[in-house]
Amino acid sequence: MLQELDELGLEWDEDATGPGIGSTMGNILCRLPGAEDGGTSIFLCAHLDTVPADGPLEPVVEDGLVRNAGGTILGADNKSAVVVMLEAARRIVTERLPHAGVELLFTAKEEVGLVGAYAFDHTRLEAQLGYVYDQAAPIGEIILGAPTQKSIFARFHGRASHAGMYPEDGRSAIFAAARAIADMRLGRIDHQSSANVGVISGGTARNIVPEWCSLEAEARSRDPKTVALLIQEMLDAIGFAASTSDCTAETRIEDTYHGYAFNGEEPAIQIAREGLRRAGYEATTAFSGGAADANVFNERGLPCVNLANGMIDIHTADERIAVSDLDAMVDVTLAIVAAARDAG
Repeated sequence: MLQELDELGLEWDEDATGPGIGSTMGNILCRLPGAEDGGTSIFLCAHLDTVPADGPLEPVVEDGLVRNAGGTILGADNKSAVVVMLEAARRIVTERLPHAGVELLFTAKEEVGLVGAYAFDHTRLEAQLGYVYDQAAPIGEIILGAPTQKSIFARFHGRASHAGMYPEDGRSAIFAAARAIADMRLGRIDHQSSANVGVISGGTARNIVPEWCSLEAEARSRDPKTVALLIQEMLDAIGFAASTSDCTAETRIEDTYHGYAFNGEEPAIQIAREGLRRAGYEATTAFSGGAADANVFNERGLPCVNLANGMIDIHTADERIAVSDLDAMVDVTLAIVAAARDAG
């Protein structure tokens, strides 16, 4: 990516956030030259990380679709957006396409909680609004809102004992955790809310009553009050299960990210609609159950819209994207740049 920016003669810089967030690199910001007066300046954002790959990455094109022959993720989430941004930048630079200001932002560690975007100093952006392409849906879909998420980290403490000789002396932390999970409302809660326990670990050996057990859980909703309610229910379940199992529990709650909602009339939405129209797509709207870097910028008062880019089955071994959709998103990007230039 950096080589492509260099070959285009573009200046870029990497911030110093990498070591602090546990990343091998920081966030990359690049401004395209030639901005004209008037119009609306925009930024385009993509994240550089992917979910972990448990096999080799061997991209191939089959029947017009980019897949991974290595039997694991492709990484279209979000490398497909990276390549679209680079190609759109190449077209803007080489064809000297007029624009009102375009910035490219490449963030680190999005998949583990939007970490890079949160670490980035958003005041460095000169743009008035932005776009990310991080929704696995057909091109044309505009995301009007995304949820708030809170996470719970719980650790149960019981008492170890020999499981065969002195089981009555033990207090199973795993049993306490299982009882807590069984009492939680999990899965789809309503049309805008969900809850999940995603990680559980504990015990030292099959024949030892486990002294420790930990779990990680989350609740998310577009209604912050529902998130608070679900988190409190989880805490109640953890406390009750610990007490009735003669165990104790330590808990920690983290605000993972905050949600947002557009009403559909904001300039960022209208520019996206116009760009899609110019590129030959009918705009549709939806709400997402997941987060993207857009959550961070909207939380900080900088309007940022998530647009679908055609990714399919992300985070799985069947992840794929059509070559035609990659080409189409370049056209959409250039049309959005043009629409932003024409916007008052």
